[in-house]
Amino acid sequence: MNEQNLKNSLICLLGLFLISLIAYTAVNIPNAIKQGKYIGQEIETKNTITVSAAGEVYAKPDLAITVFSVISEAKTVVEAMSQNTEKMNAIINFMKSQDIEDKDLKSISFNIYPRYEWQGRTGLPPYPQGKRVLVGYEVRQSLQVKIRDMEKIGKVIQGATDAGANQVGDLSFIIDKQDELKKQAREQAIEKAKTKANELASQLDVNLVRITNFSESGVIPRYYGLEKAVGMGIDEEELQIETGENKIEVTVNITFEIN
Repeated sequence: MNEQNLKNSLICLLGLFLISLIAYTAVNIPNAIKQGKYIGQEIETKNTITVSAAGEVYAKPDLAITVFSVISEAKTVVEAMSQNTEKMNAIINFMKSQDIEDKDLKSISFNIYPRYEWQGRTGLPPYPQGKRVLVGYEVRQSLQVKIRDMEKIGKVIQGATDAGANQVGDLSFIIDKQDELKKQAREQAIEKAKTKANELASQLDVNLVRITNFSESGVIPRYYGLEKAVGMGIDEEELQIETGENKIEVTVNITFEIN
């Protein structure tokens, strides 16, 4: 390649570079100017209103849950455990005789505690005389039971105490499958919220554009009843268990854009 051709090639390359630089500048300068318009300015805010409403559905509970406990005391751990096991097995066998399935029986606690007593003469605090003596052991075992036949609640509690349960508590009534009821409550709440939003928009002389935010919260209470330490048994005729109705409540918050 001679000197003239080399010069021509360099001129062509330089021309292409200049053309590319001009094109890049033409595209990016408007973008930079556009971005610069918003520097130091607040983000555009939209006018909104938020309304809240609650939907409620009442239904009878179809599941009862309670806890039966056996508390046994003896001089040795072996004796206390033997007594406790015998009574608890009797309770479990009774539950199965009432068609309560294994999946609805759950041991929720098992504890062994030493029992101490102060023996000998005691003086005035803080310097008691005598000594702390181990006198035996206490075994506590608790069984959670789900009762699906609501007509059997009283009979099940009576049978458990007859079999050896000496503490009954935490009786609660719940709705086992509550998704459909919760859906109904939600639909009520949304309909109420929309009605409220339309009324508010009319009063404010604005228009609803679209929903920009939604949230919900639910309250599904459990009703608690029996809490009793059993000493002399329970009179079955006096044990009236009323389940009543449970309220399933859903509260919604809906935010609307307005103009």
